Amino acid sequence: MANPFNSILKTLEKPQGGEFGKYYSLPALNDPRIDKLPYSIKILLESAIRNCDEFQVKSEDVEKIIDWENTSPKQVEIPFKPGRVLLQDFTGVPAVVDLACMRDAMNKLGGDSNKINPLVPVDLVIDHSVQVDVARSENAVQANMELEFQRNKERFAFLKWGSNAFDNMLVVPPGSGIVHQVNLEYLGRVVFNTNGVLYPDSVVGTDSHTTMIDGLGVAGWGVGGIEAEAAMLGQPMSMVLPGVVGFKLLGKLRDGVTATDLVLTVTQMLRKHGVVGKFIEFYGEGMSELSLADRATIANMSPEYGATMGFFPVDHVTLQYLQLTGRSDETIAMIESYLRANNMFVDYNEPQIEKVYSSYLQLKLEEVEPCISGPKRPHDRVPLKEMKADWHACLDNRVGFKGFAIPKESQDKVAKFSFHGTPAELRHGDVVIAAITSCTNTSNPSVMLGAALVAKKACELGLEVKPWIKTSLAPGSGVVTKYLQKSGLQRYLNQLGFHIVGYGCTTCIGNSGDIDESVASAISENDMVAAAVLSGNRNFEGRVHPLTRANYLASPPLVVAYALAGTVDIDFEAAPIGTGKDGKKIFFRDIWPSSEEVANVVQSSVLPDMFKATYEAITKGNPMWNQLSVPSGSLYAWSPTSTYIHEPPYFKDMTMSPPGPHGVKDAYCLLNFGDSITTDHISPAGSIHKDSPAAKFLLEHGVDRRDFNSYGSRRGNDEIMARGTFANIRLVNKLLKGEVGPKTIHIPTGEKLSVYDAAMRYKTAGQDTIILAGAEYGSGSSRDWAAKGPMLLGVKAVIAKSFERIHRSNLVGMGIIPLCFKSGEDADTLGLTGHERYTIDLPSCVSEIRPGQDVTVATDSGRSFTCTVRFDTEVELAYFNHGGILQYVIRNLIGSKQ
Repeated sequence: MANPFNSILKTLEKPQGGEFGKYYSLPALNDPRIDKLPYSIKILLESAIRNCDEFQVKSEDVEKIIDWENTSPKQVEIPFKPGRVLLQDFTGVPAVVDLACMRDAMNKLGGDSNKINPLVPVDLVIDHSVQVDVARSENAVQANMELEFQRNKERFAFLKWGSNAFDNMLVVPPGSGIVHQVNLEYLGRVVFNTNGVLYPDSVVGTDSHTTMIDGLGVAGWGVGGIEAEAAMLGQPMSMVLPGVVGFKLLGKLRDGVTATDLVLTVTQMLRKHGVVGKFIEFYGEGMSELSLADRATIANMSPEYGATMGFFPVDHVTLQYLQLTGRSDETIAMIESYLRANNMFVDYNEPQIEKVYSSYLQLKLEEVEPCISGPKRPHDRVPLKEMKADWHACLDNRVGFKGFAIPKESQDKVAKFSFHGTPAELRHGDVVIAAITSCTNTSNPSVMLGAALVAKKACELGLEVKPWIKTSLAPGSGVVTKYLQKSGLQRYLNQLGFHIVGYGCTTCIGNSGDIDESVASAISENDMVAAAVLSGNRNFEGRVHPLTRANYLASPPLVVAYALAGTVDIDFEAAPIGTGKDGKKIFFRDIWPSSEEVANVVQSSVLPDMFKATYEAITKGNPMWNQLSVPSGSLYAWSPTSTYIHEPPYFKDMTMSPPGPHGVKDAYCLLNFGDSITTDHISPAGSIHKDSPAAKFLLEHGVDRRDFNSYGSRRGNDEIMARGTFANIRLVNKLLKGEVGPKTIHIPTGEKLSVYDAAMRYKTAGQDTIILAGAEYGSGSSRDWAAKGPMLLGVKAVIAKSFERIHRSNLVGMGIIPLCFKSGEDADTLGLTGHERYTIDLPSCVSEIRPGQDVTVATDSGRSFTCTVRFDTEVELAYFNHGGILQYVIRNLIGSKQ
């Protein structure tokens, strides 16, 4: 039916005559409640109004959003249709696999397979495949890219096929940069003009750090691959109308304090406040002191502080950045005119209407001090001046997020080894990886050029980095290289070993490559707690490198400083960082640049033409990409021998009739977890261990160990991903009574098996399995396979104290039941060991299940307990009824034809 809000469709005139287009005018509703809405909620409101058809989006949904002040505390459900979808290659491959698979299923069920096409723009950036195989070399970029194409040729060809086979899909080739930096500098529209209708840019992405675009005033956040696929296919996202935390910024940062120090401080504050499932909206006089790159750094780490978004409304700083990054004057004029007309632009020269927020926080920027975070979690911030004491406390503390339990008598141990004929030593806390990496920081010229200034000062004073430390620099776009070269500072980074290794996600996602064998042996044979320092956003144990138990997040200049020091066991204020060429002791203060020095080099080196030249070249690809030959045709020709791309079994035996809801009968416990099991623990990520089930599969299929590649690169093959689910070497499973690793107990026999082998034994016997877990189950990224993998292993339900927002939704999307223990209860308080058999009764008719209802879980030990079923919306119940979100979409599309 016609949109009931067409009466507020207005024309936006150009100042010099003519018109930009039509738009749905929020002021034309004449509702005073709208003026008080947070800017981030106005974006949800505009989307609901524009897409209102009284079917997928209803007038009452619009009213819920307008009445946000009263409705948001009630956890009401709203539909949301994002303007576009953002993918990177690791998550993009399975998304395109699923789309290709859905075309096949549609074809077999008699539907029009060409209906399976993205209905909103899809931007796919290939950025997760570059490994730091070659470092500390002038030829690192070319060498690593050649290896990247050798390993991933089949995957890249598949994505190139997808870009031709599917409409509305842009693929940015490998070697271009990191998805979120490319999104910020190039892809972000801020305001769309589609068929003459203007509306705010909004995006959901299959990477949790999609939130980086919030710094540009674009509403964006991470979703699971399955949710993203549904959004691509025109399905509204069902979401709970979020609360919004108003975060007021005052003053300005002190001299020498970086945006990274600020974001680590904000992350700690927001984790303490508790912001899961909420939007954060920044405002206040301090906003004018933050560059857009600084804002993007803060927005980027929304997943680490637990929020859905960290949003910065559009203001003059945003417009200046759009100009800097080469957006046209016409586009910028349209953006400003539209947002002003719809009261979505912040002009600090005008009186501000006080917005209403769910809760409030405030930070005086001058109180931020230099810091790093670690050794195992992003929100465990350590002020730099306390680092040495904190490190020694970590050595003493029992094993945990802040502890390694190293006996006192072993803490001064020295591991002697030979590094290519040179005598060398390792101590606890010595740095073996120092990486300037990750979208969080590489998009920010002030910290990148700050790192280069540290390198310059260090080189001029005669400082060097030990040759066995694996140093690397992975810019998020070619723009970084251009301004480092323009400034004349790249050579100093090279001199210290921070050569450019590639353009994409590297160390931060575990693509750190091997460390030298002599170093690896010294660590392993002497049980040393070696350290990595990286300018990333994630430092969960086992993520960066299997041999770095301590991993610290730091600003790029601090990465250089710690590489020079060679250890995290140092007090920079009291101890010298090294000895200069004249034998003089050099301190941290001698190499640290002032804020003015950094600002001057940014001003003279970062220019609009650099952005224009970089992104004009991106669309042309590169020789290796352009030479890839790909098949034509709208249906993909699956290869039965491929170990990269495989047709998954999601639609096997699918019919037009939904299977209906299912309970769980006499299920065994596959795994019994405590708190903070992340998707890094669940989802296959990083390198494929030589003794793992996935390695066995690859060897059986004729793949040499040197060609295993990473799990991320093989996300298009469900056979490998199922085997890599719960394969993390740091997995702590209570069934193993203290042993750490990717194993479990097969309850009927008592045998200790790999998680995959145990799951297959249950599956073959026709036995259901469940998982027991603690709080924050599923936090982190790598999300779609964290739900797809357990489903393929036969897991029917997860019972946890609490879930991470997207992971819970993805479990539902794959037909797995998420249940929460009642407040104050968990497996331990209920006396559950995981050796019981579990029965969960659900009504056989979906209409008898309500979102958030209680159910009884019975065990064969005679103990029963009550849980809340975490189907949070009616739409999620519909997905569950159909056996999953993709099946729901296919049946709906075929139904719409009839």
